[in-house]
Amino acid sequence: MRTAKRPLQHSDPGDAQKQEALRYILDAWEEALHDGIEPEMLANAALFAALADLIDVYGEGAVAKMTSGLSRRIHHGEFTLRRTAQ
Repeated sequence: MRTAKRPLQHSDPGDAQKQEALRYILDAWEEALHDGIEPEMLANAALFAALADLIDVYGEGAVAKMTSGLSRRIHHGEFTLRRTAQ
């Protein structure tokens, strides 16, 4: 599942690089889906790769602190693309 067709453009050069990086990830995601890789396998691999890279750059403590708020953000729907009625 592709999370966005094409990300919005921003004026900040850092934002532009983030958007370009996201385009690369989304394109690779689409290619993997096309090749028959299951979305949940992609998600697990992407999370592992992202966390491993962040830990390599910032260290375990900093990444643990950064990710400690993810549960709250998930519960508040920050990463939910499609809402389901409960």
